[in-house]
Amino acid sequence: MHEFNDSFIQVLLLLAIAIAVVGVAKKLRQPDTIALVLVGLFLGIVTLPIPLIDQAEEFITQSNVFQAVIISLFLPILLGDATLKLPFRHLYKWKKTVLWMALGGTFLSFIIIGFSAHYLIGLPIAVAFTFAALMSATDPISVLSIFKSAKVSEKLSTIMEGESLFNDGIAIVLFQISSLYLLTYIEMGWAGVGSGVWLFLRFAIGGVLVGLVLGFIFSQIIRFYDDYPFEIAISALLFFGSYFIAEHLHVSGVIAVVAAGFVFGDYGGKIGMSENTKRNINVFWDAITLIANSLIFLIVGLEIRNIDFSGRWNIIIYAVLIVIGARILALFFSTMPAKSLNRKERILLNWGGLKGSLSIALALSLPADFEGRETVLLLTFAVVLFSLIVQGLTIKPLIRKLGLNEK
Repeated sequence: MHEFNDSFIQVLLLLAIAIAVVGVAKKLRQPDTIALVLVGLFLGIVTLPIPLIDQAEEFITQSNVFQAVIISLFLPILLGDATLKLPFRHLYKWKKTVLWMALGGTFLSFIIIGFSAHYLIGLPIAVAFTFAALMSATDPISVLSIFKSAKVSEKLSTIMEGESLFNDGIAIVLFQISSLYLLTYIEMGWAGVGSGVWLFLRFAIGGVLVGLVLGFIFSQIIRFYDDYPFEIAISALLFFGSYFIAEHLHVSGVIAVVAAGFVFGDYGGKIGMSENTKRNINVFWDAITLIANSLIFLIVGLEIRNIDFSGRWNIIIYAVLIVIGARILALFFSTMPAKSLNRKERILLNWGGLKGSLSIALALSLPADFEGRETVLLLTFAVVLFSLIVQGLTIKPLIRKLGLNEK
């Protein structure tokens, strides 16, 4: 009991710091996600003469705590909230572009980064493709808050959010294949390619089916009630339930939450939610995601305590350039069939493909005996920091320069 109290106080202390940073950032009209990362970096580098803060940092940056907080606790919340907020009709309108980017773009990015990291940086093949999977996912949280405050068009916001929601799930499956099975599949030759494709399809389609079934069942339940606190509780149960049931069945929990959230928000919203419920459910999840994001981005900055950059700057620069180059190529080729984006929109979507906390959480989940774990963690952390700070701070000026903010 005493240990639980200590842990709870440590998390509460960091949450207090995070909320204070968000408050200041909002007053200064700056992106709070980037402010949190910068404050986290400062706290991670500078040792403050306050034992309680130091203990809190030490506790939260442990690999298992970081993973549990981000993957098991916050990921279902953030994905579920995003699907409720993104109207399905908007997504359906730009479905071709979103699907080409989320499927084709993610695979292309994965292949380009994997081979480049192997041949240019000299990483072993399994390490290179594990890193590639981590870099194939874009982070919907940080970029969307910037897009919304810069008043980017509904079209670009929808495409960016839709791509991020789906490619997170795909990237996690690619990460599992690369880190666990890739070497075995390479030894098997063409049979290994077939096994890899089958495993991917099983993960993805299984996740979709779990999400659709649970989303439908929970939508039917709320038909019998007009009681928004109860319906909010049902939505929380759906997001966590679909994630953990899918993971238990060895299919994609992320894809299950996305599918369940869309069914619940669109179909369930039509047949079982009053306007009052919709308004309250959105307000509730707004508050929860504010807390989740505040902690996540502060912890991302704090994680610098566990990363050793010394003498590795050459491979870090290569990694950043490879990831940016792969994004440009993958987006160019994956959006060619859709033909719905002009040159300026492509430039913004390229630079707006930020990496985030999911990549770091997955890198930390690699077992201690995984060859190249420290290198993957170093490169992932470096690219995420570059992405959040450099790209994040320059997106708004780029939007203005391209004239893509709605008047």
